[in-house]
Amino acid sequence: MTTAYPSSRVTAPLGAFVDGVREAVGRGLPPDVTAYLVGERLAPFLGAPDLLTPAQREGDPDGYRQHVLHAEPDGSFSVVALVWLPGQRTAVHDHVSWCVTGVHEGEEHERRYRLVPDGAASRLVAVEDVINPRGAVCGFAPPGDIHRVWNACGTKAISIHVYGADIVRLGSSVRRVYEAPVADEL
Repeated sequence: MTTAYPSSRVTAPLGAFVDGVREAVGRGLPPDVTAYLVGERLAPFLGAPDLLTPAQREGDPDGYRQHVLHAEPDGSFSVVALVWLPGQRTAVHDHVSWCVTGVHEGEEHERRYRLVPDGAASRLVAVEDVINPRGAVCGFAPPGDIHRVWNACGTKAISIHVYGADIVRLGSSVRRVYEAPVADEL
């Protein structure tokens, strides 16, 4: 993954979306409720042609690209665009905070896992495959957010992610990459 940090160029729709996220996060509600409220605010912006600048839509042939669109000064949330070229994927991972994702262009495939703890014999078990088309929104709050995401279509995919953390400071929303044995068959 490569990361591009915020530029001074924020489109009007992105600014309006950030204002809505700020209001939802400012309520100080539990993470799962906050994620739900942020998802409600994200859905109307997905697919809007003027949400992102051309630079914020650029991918990277070496791996999916993270464009940090906004980081709230108090560290309470960040907005990121992930650009996936065909075949690009994440490692199996979980997150540092609640997260809301929405598919802006193309589609994302996701495989969700659960960890079966057993000391040195711990393993991951695939529990669900999800295909998220343009306009799909999902949210989650740790624990239980272990997954892998990839672009299985033949075109670019772009998703908008909102994290309850300062991604500029952290560099990523990933808390842990899982290297335990993986049972990928559903």
